[in-house]
Amino acid sequence: MPGETLLGTSLAEHAGGKGLNQAVAAARSGARTTMIGAVGNDEPGVRLRAVLDDNGIDSSYVAVSNDITGRAIIVVDDHGENTIVVVPGANGAVRLPQALPRCRVVVAQLEVPLATVTAGFAAARAAGAMTVLNPAPAADLTAELLGLADVVVPNEHELELLGGADRLIELGVRALVVTRGAQGVDLITPEGRQHVAPFRVSVVDTTGAGDAFCGSMCARLAAGDDLATAVRWGAAAGALATTVAGAVPAQPTASAIEALLAQPS
Repeated sequence: MPGETLLGTSLAEHAGGKGLNQAVAAARSGARTTMIGAVGNDEPGVRLRAVLDDNGIDSSYVAVSNDITGRAIIVVDDHGENTIVVVPGANGAVRLPQALPRCRVVVAQLEVPLATVTAGFAAARAAGAMTVLNPAPAADLTAELLGLADVVVPNEHELELLGGADRLIELGVRALVVTRGAQGVDLITPEGRQHVAPFRVSVVDTTGAGDAFCGSMCARLAAGDDLATAVRWGAAAGALATTVAGAVPAQPTASAIEALLAQPS
């Protein structure tokens, strides 16, 4: 309530951000990964660049801004419900380099300016790369951006805000990959719908699970897998991410994903 002060019981800081989480997931699934982004000229910015370097991710396209490194302040109550304040900081200054690095797949999220994402997808299409859009945090997207997306990966809430599957397919999206948490994943194309069942694991923390799914799926697309095979790999990665606390530590390795996929269903 306005004017109210509450006492907390604990405080923790974790590396994160959807772009960072997905880059780490892609790298741990075996993809050569480059990140385009921005951090502040501050200690958190140094730490986040170190996370990229430690995971073998090319950070040469991550700019250093005079603004602060972006933060999300999350307050969690005794029932596990949360409220979040996001301060974009340097994320609001993310711009494309003069030329994209050579790549097979470009994945983007919405914690950076929509104009940058749109320009990036246009450049990726021109270079023959596949474009994958994770429309989170949810936003009102332009038909231009959606038309440049080969694959859109929303959750159920984001899909509803975007007008539903039929509208997105009509705008030119070639495939929808709808994540439904414990209910699995729906793969929707103009030709039909396919359901991928969830993997059964012991859940500790769901933070970063969607990013693990998206980044790992993109790694397999870059390796040449068809979309259905890549989605199943991503579903296994997302399930494993829920077994570990913290977004970046939760991103699983390729060997862990392979082991889960090999288990009998």
